Amino acid sequence: MLDNCIYVSGARERNLKNIHIKIPKKRITVFTGVSGSGKSSLVFDTIAAESQRQLNETYNSFIRHRMPHYGKPDVDRIENLSVAFVMNQKRLGGNARSTVGTVTDIYSLLRLLFSRIGKPFVGYSDVFSFNNPVGMCNTCQGLGEIETIDIERLLDKNRSLSEGAVRFPTFEPGGWRLTRYIYSGFFDNDKKIQDYSNEALDLLLYADKIKVKNPTTEWHKTSLYEGLIPRIQRSFLKKEDGEKVKYSKDIKNFVIKQSCPLCHGARLNDKVLSCKVHEKNIVECTDMQVVNLLEFVQTIHVPVAATIISELINRLEHMVTIGLGYLSLNRETATLSGGESQRIKMVRQLGNSLTDLTYIFDEPSIGLHPYDISKINTLMKLLRDKGNTVLIVEHDPDIIKIADHIVDMGPGAGTQGGQILYEGDLKGLEEANTLTGRYLSYQPKLKQSVRMPKGWLSIQNAKLHNLKNISVEIPKGVMTVVTGVAGSGKSTLINQVLPQFYPEIIFIDQNGVPASKRSNIATYTGIFDIIRKLFATQNGVNASLFSFNSKGACPACKGLGVTYTDLAFMDTIVTMCEECNGNRFNDEVLQYKLRGKNISEVLKMTVGEALNFFYEKAISKVIKRLSDIGIDYISLGQPLNTLSGGELQRIKLASELENDGQIYVLDEPSTGMHMADIKQLIGVLEHLVEQNSTLIVIEHNLTVICQADWIIDLGPNAGGNGGRIMFSGLPKDLIENHESLTGRCLAQYIKEECKCPQKN
Repeated sequence: MLDNCIYVSGARERNLKNIHIKIPKKRITVFTGVSGSGKSSLVFDTIAAESQRQLNETYNSFIRHRMPHYGKPDVDRIENLSVAFVMNQKRLGGNARSTVGTVTDIYSLLRLLFSRIGKPFVGYSDVFSFNNPVGMCNTCQGLGEIETIDIERLLDKNRSLSEGAVRFPTFEPGGWRLTRYIYSGFFDNDKKIQDYSNEALDLLLYADKIKVKNPTTEWHKTSLYEGLIPRIQRSFLKKEDGEKVKYSKDIKNFVIKQSCPLCHGARLNDKVLSCKVHEKNIVECTDMQVVNLLEFVQTIHVPVAATIISELINRLEHMVTIGLGYLSLNRETATLSGGESQRIKMVRQLGNSLTDLTYIFDEPSIGLHPYDISKINTLMKLLRDKGNTVLIVEHDPDIIKIADHIVDMGPGAGTQGGQILYEGDLKGLEEANTLTGRYLSYQPKLKQSVRMPKGWLSIQNAKLHNLKNISVEIPKGVMTVVTGVAGSGKSTLINQVLPQFYPEIIFIDQNGVPASKRSNIATYTGIFDIIRKLFATQNGVNASLFSFNSKGACPACKGLGVTYTDLAFMDTIVTMCEECNGNRFNDEVLQYKLRGKNISEVLKMTVGEALNFFYEKAISKVIKRLSDIGIDYISLGQPLNTLSGGELQRIKLASELENDGQIYVLDEPSTGMHMADIKQLIGVLEHLVEQNSTLIVIEHNLTVICQADWIIDLGPNAGGNGGRIMFSGLPKDLIENHESLTGRCLAQYIKEECKCPQKN
């Protein structure tokens, strides 16, 4: 029956091939397929976008202007939609005042609890907010830290004031702010800073508003002397004016953050901190891991606060259930990963009693150890059993297996995708002749022949964050996979401690690629310069004509190919440029050809198509590397800001394929990859090691773990219950280690005996 399903007819968003589909309501439907096959185009860009667009239209214009805007997707008809909640991997972000506690509202409940039963009484719940002037620490304004100037960066002690010892802009020789110091009469302007006495250096840096006794004739008589630090703080750090904006990049180079000297990071003033419940103040509660805070709250039995305590326990239990028990409420949201952010958003939904909603998840397995995926599966079933529709875009087999209904898309990526290959249950998919079906039936095995170490990287007595004074040897010349549940200390050990011992390490992570709407694969890899020169030589014109950032750009859209129209409270309209029809260049440039193609047509080629078009070695070798890392479906001109973190990481990885003898660290390179793509990724990783490099991979994916030469497992659990080396050695020995959660799950994965907790 139509009222028991969401009916989509004629969906053409992005690469969708005019598809028609019925999605059962009040069931779990998982959408599978290779990266770029059209899963997100159907689920997020079509179904979710239309649901949220129609919901927003029910509000008045004042409210709509302050809400996210959604354009109408390219689809003929969608029927029987319900309100959709999208749980994507977009990081929560936020400023220093946004924490896990504030974003989940758990901190609001804690504030209410302390205002009701805390002793001594210091005020109502608002007083316990570090965003409230009454409760915040006055020194740091509730931030817990202060900005201060890094003296070593500020001063070049090998120079004098006359030689430019002060590096900050407007304090250089000739800069007007330096005159306050060279005319003060306090200093020998030709004396190097390193030769200053402690008193003179203190005067230069910290003196504040003192009278000048023997200034030069250029000194203004009414002026008071002010040291470098208070002056820079007053003029640049505390003001929100044009000067701060103008020199914002310079300020970042000289400013460091330190724990507040008054509250020592507590954010609140002493009066508020004097209020306690069971001998703990509110900051001591927010400093605890969630799992420990839950135990603490469960010991509080005060009838007047029973309702508050019950709701607190409920929210904290949800945090533990979704695998975030290792976090603390004071953790800033900007430091959370995409996977952690997505799970935090779930907490808000678990406590409500609404039904007949549509919950949409974007790869909820990302960032999760296999041990924790069963917890997510339990959560998905709870949402379904409350009478909701659950739509999941996912690659992980353990989540695919809980689906009531599966939609497999493909067959390929980009223009080769956008079709529905299979609809039905798990058994039918396993028997279907699709990439997903074949890989679900795949029988995994441990790597048959492992490499022997060619030396060792040694870490001694690591104590950072939750690491328990650990020492470990990491083998050189092999692929080491570092495992453990989220929060066990993997990233701390490898991303933060290891570089202190070996600063030459190269990190290939999901950050750091300049991803603007004007940057693309061709510009990032450097081949666009070569392509432009080829066009210039072929046609006898200047190469600058073929830049969409320069002379050749369409004047109407300035080389973007689209135009943006702001309609105030309505959606910003993004339309294809009518002048160039989305080709980005002016008519003159589009007349010039290279092997029958103009520059716009070349940028629209996918990596796979470009591999067959270019035979110039300088270009083809780069494109071959991009193909090898599994992004054949991405076009050369696709803006980098439209790519996922995993795709950006793989683009960085491609640039290293011809190098040798390096030490590489990769952080979850399988993120967002289909099972078929992971096989290709493993081939790339093997190639790097064959090039005489050392590879250290932080990973949860069991297929990747199976192909390790060496495994280092941290645990046993997360946060304070982690930070220990549970295992270091050969993969075949890990499956015998039942103390290791990874060992248990790996044993189960390769069909050995497993001691993993069974799902209810």
